Amino acid sequence: MNGFFDLPSDLQHSWLGLVGLHVREGLLPVLAAVLVALPVAQLCVRFRWVYPPVLGITTVLYSVPSLACFVVLIDYFGQSEMTVMIPLAVYSLVVLVPGIVDGVRSVPPETLAAAQAMGFGPVRRYLQVQLPIAAPAIIAGLRVAVVSSLSLVSVGMLIGNQGALGNLLNDATTYHRPALAVNSVLTTAVLGILADALLVLVRRLLTPWMPRKGATR
Repeated sequence: MNGFFDLPSDLQHSWLGLVGLHVREGLLPVLAAVLVALPVAQLCVRFRWVYPPVLGITTVLYSVPSLACFVVLIDYFGQSEMTVMIPLAVYSLVVLVPGIVDGVRSVPPETLAAAQAMGFGPVRRYLQVQLPIAAPAIIAGLRVAVVSSLSLVSVGMLIGNQGALGNLLNDATTYHRPALAVNSVLTTAVLGILADALLVLVRRLLTPWMPRKGATR
C-alpha cells in the first residue's frame, strides 16, 4: 500500500492533493456550465426558434476533440488549468442545456397559469416554479455532466501535467510503476461514483414528491 500512495516528486502533490485538484478541475467547469445553461435554456424555452441553433452550436463544439481545443487554448492560457477546464465547461453545456429545456417544457401549462395569476413575473416563475418542477431532468443531466467531466480531467496530463490524477498515468509509464495507473483509474472511478451518489441524494431532497423504488402505495 505504501507504493500505491507513494507518488513521484515530479507530481508536486500528495495523493490527497491530486484528489482535491481533480475535483476542482472537474467540478468548476460544470458549475460554470450551469450558470451559462440556466439563462440560455430559459431563452430557448421563451423563444423556441433559438433552441435549434443553440443546440447545433453546442453539438459542433462537443464534436471538437479535446486535444484540438488544447492546441488553440494554449496560445491564450498556456499550459494551465484554464486550458483544461474551458473545454470541459463547453462539453457540459451539451448535456445541461437540453436537459434544462426539456425539464422546463414539461411543466404543466395550468401550473404556469396559476403562478401567473398569483402575480409571478417571468423570472420569478422560472426560478420558483419551473426549475423546481424540472429538477429531476436537470439533476439527470448534471449526473452525466459531472461524471464525464471528472473522467475527462485526466486528458490534461498531455499538456504539462494538468490532468490531476491523470498525471499518474504518465508517471506509471515513465517510472514503470503500474500501481500508479491503478491508483489513477480506481480513484477517478470512486470520485465519479461518490459525485453521482451525492447528486441522487440532492435530487431526493429537492423532489420529496417523487415516488421511491420499493415504496408502498
